[in-house]
Amino acid sequence: MKTGRRTVAVATLVGALGLSVLNAPAAQAADTGITVSDIVINNGKPIVVGTSKEVEPPISFNIALPSGYSTSDPSRYDAYPFLYRGTIKTAADTGENFIQPGSYTCYETDSKHARCEGNLYIDPHPSQEHVDSNSDATTWKVGVSLRLWKADGGLKTGELETRSATAQLKRAAKATTNATPEPVTKGKPISVTGKLTRANWSTKRYDAYSGRTVSLQFRAKGTDTFKTVKKATTSSTGGLKTTVTASVDGYYRWVYYGNSTTGVATSAADYVDVR
Repeated sequence: MKTGRRTVAVATLVGALGLSVLNAPAAQAADTGITVSDIVINNGKPIVVGTSKEVEPPISFNIALPSGYSTSDPSRYDAYPFLYRGTIKTAADTGENFIQPGSYTCYETDSKHARCEGNLYIDPHPSQEHVDSNSDATTWKVGVSLRLWKADGGLKTGELETRSATAQLKRAAKATTNATPEPVTKGKPISVTGKLTRANWSTKRYDAYSGRTVSLQFRAKGTDTFKTVKKATTSSTGGLKTTVTASVDGYYRWVYYGNSTTGVATSAADYVDVR
């Protein structure tokens, strides 16, 4: 349950968020006195992105304000984490290698502190620069934008802070399964085929993923658990093929457990009637 008064809701942000107004590296910018702490991105899990669907990983953090500023007047400050690659100033100034908040809401805990929750925004479409190269499937650094505004609305000071925290971006993968024949005689072979592909962020297509070890899993009818029964390696076209002996009715699926650049892929299960 949320506690505290809601003080600010930030709409979807655009481009480089105007951070270029700082015109200085974080180390040379004036200290705002704002503290952002307890940053958690995507619940600590890797962020998996495909070729077309927008992704909004959850983000949460705490804000503490300096003297002269209050959470009851959110128009006079802003503070939020973001992801970047390369140098923090270049990313913030240009919007390249930069992943910004989509929206977040802060809940006042007292006049100087707030708990904020929302999401980052990643759009893989060609018109965006969030993930436009497969090299983006790597570890991203966490930065923080901090700004204070004067009572008349002008910028008082701002800074960009680097953090030791990181977030992993991964390319989405897909798997398919087809088990034949259906139905099958008990004791006879079942051929289980499929294909493994993964997102190509440069071309916005899913390409064959070759040379990957993928697990064939089976769940007997009337049970709840899939168990690995075999493993196979994908061909140059991403193809998968193996055989098993028919024993009882049940469901077959392929599961790829991912790696440092690619997410997990689980196919839909294919049911086989054994007679």
